[in-house]
This record gives sequence, structure tokens and C-alpha cells, in this order.
Amino acid sequence: MSEQLKIAITGVSGRMGRMLVETAAGSEAVVVASALERPGHDWIGRDLGLCLGGAQTGVTVTDDAKAAFEAADVVIDFTAPAATIAFAATAARTGTAHVIGTTGMTDDELSDLAQAGAGGTTVRAGNMSLGVNLLVQLTKRVAAALDDDFDIEVIEAHHNRKVDAPSGTALMLGEAAAEGRGVSLKDASDRARDGITGARRRGDIGFTAIRGGDIIGEHDVLFAATGERITLRHVASDRSVFARGALKAALWTRGRAPGSYDMLDVLGLSED
Repeated sequence: MSEQLKIAITGVSGRMGRMLVETAAGSEAVVVASALERPGHDWIGRDLGLCLGGAQTGVTVTDDAKAAFEAADVVIDFTAPAATIAFAATAARTGTAHVIGTTGMTDDELSDLAQAGAGGTTVRAGNMSLGVNLLVQLTKRVAAALDDDFDIEVIEAHHNRKVDAPSGTALMLGEAAAEGRGVSLKDASDRARDGITGARRRGDIGFTAIRGGDIIGEHDVLFAATGERITLRHVASDRSVFARGALKAALWTRGRAPGSYDMLDVLGLSED
């Protein structure tokens, strides 16, 4: 068996951080080499395993990104836009591949991210599950096959603590629909409906965001015309699907040339 891939996990105390640790523990291909938290966090200086209520692991939680990244081959990052941009710069300097699951980035933040991570190896996706990335491809193909007689709506649901809307996955699906239609999502996107909005504009791609309870992630792409509807759907019932996808992306970066990639590249679904 080849040597285990050493990974660093940012925001290790969060929901995805914990899930990544748990998922990595069940894999023979990777090992958690370092764990990162924000300065001042209660876990800093403590053993990761003990923080998680388990046995000692020998990995001490740190707030030193440079040291954490230098100890790893790949950093997996599900944090916040500003933190991810800073991590991208550090990863590029240390030569550590950067797998990014952070969502909610503006166009300006994405531009800053690309600049910060220039020269490094980056995999970024709004969603890292296999099923969702297949759904993206299906959405693009169906949108290309149907004309504007079919209205397109992207409907997503998440837990009540999610801070961004539409979700990164919903935007991926919207971009796929727009690409299939040969239009710009920026021009066709319809995200605000309240009051007397008037009739739906032909060709628009609408978004609806539902927030409630502990919903992990549900995404529907609705194609609706007079007399018929087509619905493409993905439901995530366990957050581990995202962790498994992130680990798959991390393993894929081994020996990969510097550049900016996404999960379609990882899964061999890219059309480039």
C-alpha cells in the first residue's frame, strides 16, 4: 500500500471538521497530521482526540496555519470566505494542496481566492458529493435540450444554522442550467420575489432557499412547462457524503500539477 496521505483540517471543531476527522479515521489511505482552529479557541494546545471525547491521538490543535500546512500534504478547508482566502495564500507558499468546501463566496472573494492561491494546487466545489456533481451534469444537459417554454427553478433546503443563501450547490446547479441554455446566470438569475412582482420573466432561472431544523441538504431542479414538469433531485441524509468527497479530492491531488480544479475533474466528469 502506498504511504498514507497526510491531511490538515481547518475549523476542526465545527460540524464538517469533526466529520472529516471521523471519516479519515476509517480510511487506510489518509491520516490526520494536523488540526487548525481560530486563535483563542478552547481547543488550542490540546490533543485532538481528547477534544473530541476519544483517545489521545498525538495531534495537537493549533492556530498556526503555516506549521499545520507544512506538516501535511493536503489541507481540507470548510470554513468561511475570509479564512479560506488567507489559507489559500498559506497553502500556496507551503506547497500544500488545498481542498476547499467553503461556500457563500462573492465574485470579489472568488477573485481574491484565485489570486491568493496562484501557483498552488486547489480543488474547490460548492458540493463534494458524487451524486450532486452528477446532478450538475444532468441539469446542464436537460437545460440544453429544453427551450424557454420550460421555466427553471432551483429549490434548496438546509438546516437553520446555514448562513448563506442560495447554497453553493444551488448556485452550481444554476450555473449548469445557464450554461446549458447558453446564457449568463448573472443576467438570468431571479432570487427576490416579494409583493407584486409581476409575471415571471421568460428565460429566468429562479432560486428558492428553505432553512429549517437539521436538514443536511436537499436540492431540486424543476423544469416546468404548460402541461408537464421534470424534477431532478438530490437528497443528502448524512454529512459524511461531503467528507468522503473531500477525502477523494484530497487523494486525487497527489502528484497533480499546480492549478485550479473542481470535483468534475476529480470524478472524471469534466468536459474540458
